[in-house]
Amino acid sequence: MTERKEGLVSLVITNYNRARYLRECLESIRLQTYPHWEIIFVDDASTDDSVQVVREWMEEHRDMWSEDRQLMILTLPRNIGFAGAINAGFYLARGEYIAVQDSDDYSDRERFAKQVEYLQNHPLVDLVGTNYYAFPDHAPAEKKRATWIRYGEEIRRVYGRGGHCVCHGTILFRGKLFDQIGGPTRRISGAEDYEFIAKALNSKAQIENLPEPLYYYRVHDSQRSAQYYRRKESNDAN
Repeated sequence: MTERKEGLVSLVITNYNRARYLRECLESIRLQTYPHWEIIFVDDASTDDSVQVVREWMEEHRDMWSEDRQLMILTLPRNIGFAGAINAGFYLARGEYIAVQDSDDYSDRERFAKQVEYLQNHPLVDLVGTNYYAFPDHAPAEKKRATWIRYGEEIRRVYGRGGHCVCHGTILFRGKLFDQIGGPTRRISGAEDYEFIAKALNSKAQIENLPEPLYYYRVHDSQRSAQYYRRKESNDAN
């Protein structure tokens, strides 16, 4: 079992051909008020210049890297899909906490601080997500707060009905949860992140969402699982 570094947030970013969004994604982590984090960037055999963009960004900020703050780039030799890529990142995570962010989205600068504080103050909770703002790629100023996120005991009830009410890109969880249950599988094509939340709940993990939007979710036609999540947003709250 991984010996986890106390207080460290290991952020796993999986990527496939999202070069145009990566600087905004990474800058949102550099500007986090929570100081103890590492980035594990897993490139799923992109055919664009994603890896070059990340390496250039890493070099531009070389003064901030240390033994306690690292950026690891894992380039997969062939495309294995979201489940395989994110599992690779989870296995490399050293932190007491593991967080997720999609490579075409970005986070509020207070995100890690508020999620870590919540878990520290609620020792029985294993995973915490947040609400978020969605915005169209062509009009980033047109942000809308999500209305399908649920809280408290309602989360378990929604998943018990086969619904979805936790935005996977917002989650931060205790590393020991991954040590206990592992990551998503490839059993549900296009909805592996839904499976991970359901798997956690089935293991009796306690899950909560923070009502404050601390994440910015980019909506575009080529995003992963776009049709799946748009359908969920309209249906799951019913």
